[in-house]
Amino acid sequence: MTGRVAGPAVTTLRRQNPPPTVGAMFPLRDENPTELVPFVTFLIIVVNVAVWLFVQGAGTGQVFLESLCQFGAIPGEVTGAIPAGSSVDLGSGATCRVGGLGTGSVLTSMFMHGGWMHLIGNMWFLWVFGNNIEDSMGHVRYLVFYLLTGALAAAVHIITDPGSAIPTVGASGAISGIMGAYMVLYPRVRVQTLIFIIIYIRVIPLPAWTLLAYWFFLQVVGGSVALGGGGGGVAFWAHVGGFAAGVVFVKLFEKRKLVGAKRAGQVLTRDEMGRWDPW
Repeated sequence: MTGRVAGPAVTTLRRQNPPPTVGAMFPLRDENPTELVPFVTFLIIVVNVAVWLFVQGAGTGQVFLESLCQFGAIPGEVTGAIPAGSSVDLGSGATCRVGGLGTGSVLTSMFMHGGWMHLIGNMWFLWVFGNNIEDSMGHVRYLVFYLLTGALAAAVHIITDPGSAIPTVGASGAISGIMGAYMVLYPRVRVQTLIFIIIYIRVIPLPAWTLLAYWFFLQVVGGSVALGGGGGGVAFWAHVGGFAAGVVFVKLFEKRKLVGAKRAGQVLTRDEMGRWDPW
């Protein structure tokens, strides 16, 4: 989804857009019940919404622009390619002054968004896929995994465009990591998917691997176009990097007992789930 961003940075802001609309497909829910209450997933959603409303001014006014400049990840700032104190033209008469959080913005940018639909799309995907990954890792492991894959997603984007002066914002690098983990752990779980092609609209259950592999293919294609100067303001390589990180690291974070029980349709007791195990 590549809709324009409300506000003065509309023409140049680079977003980690929601893994959202996958071509003409949109996931509605999965057929994968959970055992644990997804406290961390809830918390991440609440924090993102709160930041959007109270730090970014719900996308309006000068406060929105300042949030992008201060908390968005600017590759040239992180790599040092753009000297601190430099003013960067964002288009539409708006500028950013480089010299914010530096590498710390890799973390803060995960909680910034470029518009209402950007936020809603990301949070929807996090809910559809994130609750089951939290259920498979436990709360603390899941939070660490989320932040790790988000940071690696940002790193891949920065490596592919190290001198860019464009702020990058969005949670979908981390959410892409969740999606990569989901494809590894639950490739055959059916996802109720809204298909819309012109006047053809229908909800069809698809295996998770079909939906996620197709989405990943679109990100690679989009990223290849972006390397040639296109990309439409979407940080495709952040999506690719986050997804790949999720695939690679999920086995280090999963709790095999939880995953095995979910796959077998077994209901574990509280002690068997290790609910109070901090790791």
